[in-house]
Amino acid sequence: MGTNLILVFLLSLCSISFSQECSRGLLEDVDFPGTDITFLYSPDVNHCQLLCTEHASCQFFTFVRPDWTRDDRHFYCYLKSTPSGQPKTETSLLGVTSGFSLKNCFPYPEHCISQVYKNVDFLGADYRSLFTSDYEECQRVCTKDPGCKFFTFVNANFQNERIRHKCHLKYTWTIPRTPIVERTAGVVSGFTNRAETPNPSDTACQGELFSSTDIRGSDFEMLPAASPEHCQTLCSAHPRCTYFSYDSNDLKCYLKSNANEMVTSFKERVTSGLPAHLCQLNNSWVKDVHEGIDFRGSDMRFELADDPEECQKKCTQEPNCQFYTYVNRNFRDKTFWRRCYLKRVITIPAPPKVNKLADVVSGFSQKNCFSSAHSG
Repeated sequence: MGTNLILVFLLSLCSISFSQECSRGLLEDVDFPGTDITFLYSPDVNHCQLLCTEHASCQFFTFVRPDWTRDDRHFYCYLKSTPSGQPKTETSLLGVTSGFSLKNCFPYPEHCISQVYKNVDFLGADYRSLFTSDYEECQRVCTKDPGCKFFTFVNANFQNERIRHKCHLKYTWTIPRTPIVERTAGVVSGFTNRAETPNPSDTACQGELFSSTDIRGSDFEMLPAASPEHCQTLCSAHPRCTYFSYDSNDLKCYLKSNANEMVTSFKERVTSGLPAHLCQLNNSWVKDVHEGIDFRGSDMRFELADDPEECQKKCTQEPNCQFYTYVNRNFRDKTFWRRCYLKRVITIPAPPKVNKLADVVSGFSQKNCFSSAHSG
């Protein structure tokens, strides 16, 4: 890793590749048109920059601010990339701000987002609501609640009197999820040994798994997963998940929510189980390698490695790598032999939609702010 950092530094000094420089500056009323990878919602340009930084291939972005007037595309964060790492063009455009990924910046940006957003609604992703005296109390509740990642508070002047002072607690995934898990001959996949588990605690616990058991119904989300233990970690992270079923035929994790009953039945190649609450699950499953399984997509880059163990080591040593796929010599195309694909997904809290709405206040949990202060 030390050699790689030195190389990046020398290249940036020589201006050989603009994409390897650290560029923290923001360009107000400047657009980087075209070359979009995707767009996500974001409450401000700094959050948008963090989304670009965590996206596997984003190099720069354009954020549509709330003062944009041409149409209703407020709070749009366009993630962008080019082979050169540079925008193809820059144009003047009122109501947008552009900038660059912070992937190559040191220290790596923290996830502490202390700002609150007045007259902004983080729409959707609710899992619990209660009434609080003000938005500060709503944010404190969100910070204390293990599942809460962000919130929207309805203040005392809201038009609908019945929901004034209502505090909506919201959840989004902040642990890595493998977007595609599929069977492919000649590859091996796995996770960084630094993989985080939800709800860290000093109390260790052993998760409960029921082999050859299905729990039918009550599904609220289906996710790809590499193993029952991986599925259990996903269930433990989500505040709505009461139990789960994992189908090893299609490598799917079915998260279920039913606090009233749990009806089980025998089914081969299905494992069900319960989440862990307020305790630390055994994390040894992240060291497992999965033969014939491909974690397709989300590639940051590839490096050459002699075996899957070396590939996993490279992923663990790379701070941004969350999981990997290694191509063995028995893969059908020799071109890909020995390639170690390092992968990551966005884990910063990100509302599914952001809207203007009078007399509400939205913001984020301050859990990461406390951890950042302690680590400093």
